[in-house]
Amino acid sequence: MSDAALPDIHALASPGQSIKTYKSYLNTLSEDLKARFEAKENIRSLVTLRAQRVDELLQGIWHSYQWGDDIALIAVGGYGRGELHPYSDIDLLILTTDDKHDYQENIEGLITLLWDINLEIGHSVRTLKECCQTAAEDITVATNLMESRTLAGNPSLHEKLMDNVGPDNIWPSSDFFRAKWDEQITRHRKFANSEYNLEPNIKSSPGGLRDIQMIGWVVKRHFGAQSIDELAERQFLSKEELDTLKEGQDFLWKVRFALHLLAGREEDRLLFDHQRTLAEQFGFNDGDGKLAVEQFMQQYYRWVMHLGALNDVLMQHFDETILRACEAETVFEINSRFRVRNGHIEVCNAKVFNKTPSALMEIFVLMANNEGIDGVRASTIRLIRKSHHLINQQFRDDPKNKRFFLELLKSPQRVALNLRRMSRFGILDKFIPAFAGIVGQMQHDLFHIYSVDAHTLELIKNISRFRYPSMVETFPMACRIMQRLPKQELLYLAGLFHDIAKGRGGDHSSLGAVDAREFCEHIGLNKRDGNLVAWLVEKHLEMSSVSQRKDIQDPEVIRDFALTMGDIQHLDYLFCLTVADINATNPTLWTSWRASLMRQLYAETRRALRRGLENPIDKQEWIAETQLGAIEKLEDYGFTESEIRTLWADTGEDYFIREQIDDIVWHTRAIASRIKANATVVLIKEGGLLDHAGVSQIFVHTRARVGLFALLAEAMEQLDLSIQDARIYSSGTGYTLDTFYVLGADGESIGDNPSRIAHIIEFMREHLENPEQFSAGNRRTPRQMRLFSTPTRTSITTDLNKGQTVLEVITPDRPGLLARLARIFNDFHIQLQNAKIATLGERVEDVFFITDENQRPIEDPKLCEDIQRAICLELDKKAKNKTL
Repeated sequence: MSDAALPDIHALASPGQSIKTYKSYLNTLSEDLKARFEAKENIRSLVTLRAQRVDELLQGIWHSYQWGDDIALIAVGGYGRGELHPYSDIDLLILTTDDKHDYQENIEGLITLLWDINLEIGHSVRTLKECCQTAAEDITVATNLMESRTLAGNPSLHEKLMDNVGPDNIWPSSDFFRAKWDEQITRHRKFANSEYNLEPNIKSSPGGLRDIQMIGWVVKRHFGAQSIDELAERQFLSKEELDTLKEGQDFLWKVRFALHLLAGREEDRLLFDHQRTLAEQFGFNDGDGKLAVEQFMQQYYRWVMHLGALNDVLMQHFDETILRACEAETVFEINSRFRVRNGHIEVCNAKVFNKTPSALMEIFVLMANNEGIDGVRASTIRLIRKSHHLINQQFRDDPKNKRFFLELLKSPQRVALNLRRMSRFGILDKFIPAFAGIVGQMQHDLFHIYSVDAHTLELIKNISRFRYPSMVETFPMACRIMQRLPKQELLYLAGLFHDIAKGRGGDHSSLGAVDAREFCEHIGLNKRDGNLVAWLVEKHLEMSSVSQRKDIQDPEVIRDFALTMGDIQHLDYLFCLTVADINATNPTLWTSWRASLMRQLYAETRRALRRGLENPIDKQEWIAETQLGAIEKLEDYGFTESEIRTLWADTGEDYFIREQIDDIVWHTRAIASRIKANATVVLIKEGGLLDHAGVSQIFVHTRARVGLFALLAEAMEQLDLSIQDARIYSSGTGYTLDTFYVLGADGESIGDNPSRIAHIIEFMREHLENPEQFSAGNRRTPRQMRLFSTPTRTSITTDLNKGQTVLEVITPDRPGLLARLARIFNDFHIQLQNAKIATLGERVEDVFFITDENQRPIEDPKLCEDIQRAICLELDKKAKNKTL
């Protein structure tokens, strides 16, 4: 479609035109712009063309009314810049001299008409005096007026307005810059100061369009310039930086334009469902170990990272030239290459890096080891960025640069900060080329909330935190262990390489271990240290997996894990790496329950290693010690050993292996004191396992029956309780002893809340005794989780030592999931013995330890296949129905 398809704008300007005619013009304009966009016409021409066409329409409509010389129609904000995306707001100011009431009827008619024709307008009606007063009080109004222009009416009014709101009258450039910088800091904080949000806002997130506009506002206010181009002319901006700004803006404009068309309204959030569609529109295809959407988002993240870094440099440059221009300077020399000026390090001359390339590494070591250095001068940051080409293989092979890198990792403080600076300034991925492959790489799920490079640097930051006394309360065990690690730099190296092979296809842990070993050898570490780093990279998922997916009360599980560790030193390093990794992946998922599982696995493994792997725990000895310990405590409550053993009759051995002595006493007393012989016992308390604070334990003793686990799961679902761990113990007396560890919907324990505890106990008793009175819950699946409807995956193996079948289910999370699985277990007469529940963002990875109804493993291959098929059909059918 071309301009010829648009109606004559002047014909539309005549009085009495119908609303339908105006709407038709706007619809035709939208279709024309959409066709041009799909034909890949220059994005700048499209954004300005829409503004021009809307100019003409508004001018025509304005002139269809009778106005005097004391009023004008002004475009402000983004529209004032002459930029309009398909559904951007059209911000207007109707400006009068003194009395706006003379035009009240016309103004109301104009605004009503614009609304009626579906023009998305934002408007204000003010006198010159009101404009000046409001602008003086509100930096946002002052900013919008800076970008204003006259559309129609008396242009002298706008000229007078601009004089009155200029820097000589309100918001001098230093005040303006400070206010806008504070505004940007606040805005960035809303997005966690990260360009790498899962669903970023392309306008307001760090590195987004607002950051580019920020530079333009400062330019206009301080220099009186009309465009960013003039910064290059004044040598405040290099040609390369100007090109980055323009190319980055073009990319973000294309994304925003496409996003508006896709949403059919103003939409600046790159929501998950939009990301997938835009990836296809931008020509990306699945392959090479990466989804199309991941490739598209990697391009987005790389652009906003570049733009965010450039915004940092320019804001600091403006700070030095605007806010601090008149400050007294304190300068001291560090060496012949660097000095510190007012707390910021800078080169002594512009040829430092060309003459001494190793200074590109030295500067970060100096900052790490000198608390008096707050940052880097803007001019030096730019020089670092311009000197990237000096980091080649010869640079990487230079022993001096290898020593500098190791010295940085050995620094007693600010290791993470300076590795982040190295990444931000483009040095880290030059020195470690493999790191370049993960820059901006995002995994399309809700579990990994950062790109791989941002996650890696966050992990390094967490390791650094383990050295701070202030973090002892948050990470007590990790902080203690960190202090005794003989070479903390090895942990940092493992952190840098643990995910470096993601996106290549294959096992990233094994591939990354190869990279790590080669790098350690390259920088001169001895073989023993290099092997430890490579081992940590290869095993970095092991501890998390065992703690969350295996029965860590089982001595055999602990022994197998201890064999993998080999010694306490490997265990110490891996514990710190794992805690740092989980918190850097998604800190909201680091619950007290996960923390306690990690601590328990560490403590039991350390005990096994100290005892010696050649001296495994005798199972019968373990059971006997547990029973005797419980008997001693129960006798204090008046029980005899004979009474106790009668109560324990037919209780399986697993109960005494997996439950703690205090919990066994708690259970036994409650069962013995129930009023009715067959009454259901429901108990609730905080914790229960080793160091399991922050999680609630629910114990249920009731008659065994078909569908019991399904009833319990349904009841807890309706109570907004999330099961983290389930243990089912059957007895020969027809009763079951069931222990559940649960968290509330907010990820916290039930807590010391007597009324809520009483309600839960009563509800569960009623639910078990009268299940027909309760209907299944109908909670809605959150929007984000509905978008990740990946097929369910299952696997079945047999644990011959325990005489159980292990069923693993990986599927998108949704309300009522456990209850649905429990009903399938009933259909196949499956007995649940234990369950490990792990929720990872939108995905659950649940492990069930099951037997047939005779308490034997399920070994029939066809039956195993039928069970898995039923699970996949049920869960994927439900997921599909939920997303329709």
